[in-house]
Amino acid sequence: MKQKILVAGGTGYIGSHTTVELQHAGYEVVIIDDLSNSNRDVLDGIEKITGIRPDFIELDLKDKEGTREALKAHPGIKGIILFAASKAVGESVQQPLKYYRNNIVTLLNLLDLMPEFGIEGIVFSSSCTVYGQPDELPVTENAPIKPATSPYGNTKQINEEIICDTIHAGAPFKSILLRYFNPIGAHPSAEIGELPNGVPQNLIPYLTQTAIGIRKELSVFGNDYDTPDGSCIRDYINVVDLAKAHVIAMDRMLENKSDDRVEVFNLGTGRGVTVLELINTFEKGTGVKVPHKIVGRREGDIEKVWANPEKANQVLGWTAKETLEDTLVSAWNWQKKLRERGIQ
Repeated sequence: MKQKILVAGGTGYIGSHTTVELQHAGYEVVIIDDLSNSNRDVLDGIEKITGIRPDFIELDLKDKEGTREALKAHPGIKGIILFAASKAVGESVQQPLKYYRNNIVTLLNLLDLMPEFGIEGIVFSSSCTVYGQPDELPVTENAPIKPATSPYGNTKQINEEIICDTIHAGAPFKSILLRYFNPIGAHPSAEIGELPNGVPQNLIPYLTQTAIGIRKELSVFGNDYDTPDGSCIRDYINVVDLAKAHVIAMDRMLENKSDDRVEVFNLGTGRGVTVLELINTFEKGTGVKVPHKIVGRREGDIEKVWANPEKANQVLGWTAKETLEDTLVSAWNWQKKLRERGIQ
């Protein structure tokens, strides 16, 4: 058994897939989650895949004393992966204080407590939103950080700065900042996947819910952008590929494979796909039509962005392997599994 890892937000979408990959790699996992955008049943799915039920604590990480007690109750944690955050661009424009409170206070509490408990490293779930609308595509890690186009994006920028400033000031731990592009799909077992509470804020669960008849139609925000078909371009990455990168990042920190105290990596496929192309690929892969309509642009959306993942490919030895079609089929299989379970 490798070291013990705290996955903050581990019953969420990316957190649950990362927990699976950490367990496959031999790590012991402790999950803290307040279940504000996830479900305790996710633990059953993790256990079905790996045969191991991770320790779980229901807790709001904004509660610093509660977090301290949780760490006391689980001694020996060597690393943290921080997913716990509100994550919808559109909602953040409408509810900025929720995003600043949830996303920043959680990080401050964990950074404060890490030295007290001898925790050696933190992997931070960041985002390509820190680049804003990039000057050059594809985006490398050296691209300038642009003024955020949403409070969500701003919290990612601020949190990166907080981590860098804290370590520069001499904090006794390391960090790897992983800037995701657009995670989609589900575990191939269809035991875990993206399951937002209420109306989905993200594209793929809204798309699959529309395809299965829960939603009337999918809104495509804008068809007048400077892209091949006028819809926004994103770099869609399979969630299991993404999860595996976190395991490699944790290995790298705990095994001291780098002298750098803070490292940054883009995680993407290197291919930009329009929203309309994504819908077409889903329909081709599943044979299911997705009712959709073009509506006006959405505040906070970036026109086009995709990754240059060469640094992650070369330094981490990580690459995104799954095809877009297979990834979309996995999301559809997950949606069908939810229907079988009577969840939606």
